[in-house]
Amino acid sequence: MTKMALGSHPFLLGFEQLERLVERTAKADSGGYPPYNIEQTSGTGYRITLAVAGFAEDDLSITVEDRQLVIRGRQDEAEEGRVFLHRGIAARQFQRTFVLAEGVEIAGARIENGLLHVDLKRSVPETVVRTIEITRG
Repeated sequence: MTKMALGSHPFLLGFEQLERLVERTAKADSGGYPPYNIEQTSGTGYRITLAVAGFAEDDLSITVEDRQLVIRGRQDEAEEGRVFLHRGIAARQFQRTFVLAEGVEIAGARIENGLLHVDLKRSVPETVVRTIEITRG
């Protein structure tokens, strides 16, 4: 029995990049920091919420690169004159990546109470029915 690649099934015409998308999504998982939630807020809306306690707005960046939502956090550590007897609060940088489907756009982002909310909106394509003329040849 021959193993068929996911994107090469004969009924999936034009989906050659599907397997690459699955591989890219698997690589996007960057561990458990920071923790996040993904929720569906409406029929076409989603929200990604990241726990970013200790990060200011200027410490965070949100970009879309090649259909990937990339959220990065980097804190400037002012260590001068600070002596920690115990340091249990992580002050490390992070990068979280989410692969976006075609038609999903960023609707906005806001930070409140140590949580970064990124709202996404999926546009619903209109249904088009087209009749193809058959010619004799």
